[in-house]
Amino acid sequence: MPSPHDADRLALNLLDARLEALADGARFPLPQVPRGAGELVHWALDRLHGIPREPDDAFGLHVLGLLTEFRARRCPWNAAVLRLLDDPYTFVSTGPRRHADWARDVLAVMHRRVRDPRGWIRLDGDRLNDARAGVPAYPFSPPPAAELPGFLHPLEPAAAVGALAVMTEEWQAEYRPVRSRPDKVEVLADARTLLDRYGPAARYWTNALAAADDPAPDFIAATLEKARSHSFLTDAYVKGLELFDDLGLIVVTDEEVGVFWSVGAY
Repeated sequence: MPSPHDADRLALNLLDARLEALADGARFPLPQVPRGAGELVHWALDRLHGIPREPDDAFGLHVLGLLTEFRARRCPWNAAVLRLLDDPYTFVSTGPRRHADWARDVLAVMHRRVRDPRGWIRLDGDRLNDARAGVPAYPFSPPPAAELPGFLHPLEPAAAVGALAVMTEEWQAEYRPVRSRPDKVEVLADARTLLDRYGPAARYWTNALAAADDPAPDFIAATLEKARSHSFLTDAYVKGLELFDDLGLIVVTDEEVGVFWSVGAY
């Protein structure tokens, strides 16, 4: 028999999936409170049942707002992801580690073939993009698993924190680089929270050329705009959007792989 903790976690994961489907436009009877659900599930379902079902577009927007708040309340990691990386064009997703060759697990994350093992948040604005019919990993066009490590360079933990922090910046005309923000300490704290998830034995990799000869480049001093990399992006021109630059961070542990990516586009 599952423990109360397991039952609540299952209820949280199920509700997350249902809310996401409703926000994406699915229309089915609203879920009821499942057995073993905790306080957060009760709160979210009470809010959900209070949202008018018509018109459809307004319902979807309200559910999306509820989903964002639900995820932020679920755990500090989710809240840090939303504060740090929800506004820029980023991709954030974690998947299970299933292979000795971790590049295969990274590709599974980029192709959306796996979900977060803990049921935590992902940021993926292209998940439902029509472009994925022709470019399944859009916005990525990653190399095969055997070649992928050759496009990456190892990073020390402090540099990995800096890489995440500058992903809050814009690629063009950034008027508030992290190095001069009044909330720099808070930005770095959120970046550390994200990496703390993976534990002290985690290994870090980046596509940034600055790490080719130095595993501890100062991303914050350089700013995102000056970051140059081995690009993992597709060159497909989709709906008038051209992808022009990227900065990625890959985290590898014995249990998980985390993929964090900032994308420049115009």
